[in-house]
Amino acid sequence: MNANLDSRPRKVVGGREFIQYDGYWIRFYEPPEDSYRARRDLIDALTRRTFHHSEPGINTPGHRLELARSHYEEQSDPAMKRVNAAMLAGALFNRATDIFTSVVEMEEKGIRISRDNELLKECGRCFREALELGTMVRHVSGEEGVDEMWGEPFKVFTLSIKDYYESRYIKIAQTMRTIDDVSSRMVEVFEPMDAFPGIAERIIAYADVAKRYTEMMKTDPDFFVIWPEYVVNGDNLLEYIPDADEYDRQIFENPERIHALKLLKNGRDLISHVSGVRVPMRKSTATFLSHLDDFQASTGKT
Repeated sequence: MNANLDSRPRKVVGGREFIQYDGYWIRFYEPPEDSYRARRDLIDALTRRTFHHSEPGINTPGHRLELARSHYEEQSDPAMKRVNAAMLAGALFNRATDIFTSVVEMEEKGIRISRDNELLKECGRCFREALELGTMVRHVSGEEGVDEMWGEPFKVFTLSIKDYYESRYIKIAQTMRTIDDVSSRMVEVFEPMDAFPGIAERIIAYADVAKRYTEMMKTDPDFFVIWPEYVVNGDNLLEYIPDADEYDRQIFENPERIHALKLLKNGRDLISHVSGVRVPMRKSTATFLSHLDDFQASTGKT
């Protein structure tokens, strides 16, 4: 990948700089100077984010790598082997991070480590195997894998930081496109329904702030503005859902509305998941859109 950050269209709005990818203006952050420390900091942040959005129980410490591998190799049940594979991927992820942290500490003490050093080679092997096993790891929702996100620390290890930042902007643009596709389809399906007055404005408001959340680093001071908007607008989409007693009664009185409410919540959750992981989540998106198509066809409001 060639770094094209310097040649991309830029603009400044309200004192903040934006860069354009695939038709989207994305908040721009200047890449740090390329160094082992900068890479270490990026890898640490990406590792925490990856485990945060992955299924629970797989953040295996690096020192337990051999134990995780032996259980994976000995497991014969396919469903359990998938979970063991996810646990092994976590151990490999953490082992690679541990090694790279040690390399940075040695560099800061004046011990120069070349890219051909066995420690860095082992670090790369761990990241690569973790990426391969990452296809077995599910999103925290349990809906699909998040192997694209598992590949990001490996990118930081292998690419220049500028190239990594460019790959980040490309993924953010793809994520924004997914949010637009999902939200626009939700508007088409739910806006004609009398049960949801003003629903289009609520969906659009949440999609807009979700895209701003997607592009923003949490170290940005504006995060204290965006996060409350993101939470409140997401909650606003669920205000149509009745309390438990009324919900039970409506199941028998209006099953179509109950189905619509479930889809509305699923759509809100999908936008939340996509904006959190900053990758398109194509399988979950395709499944949700097909459910919207089926629902719309069943109501006769196509």
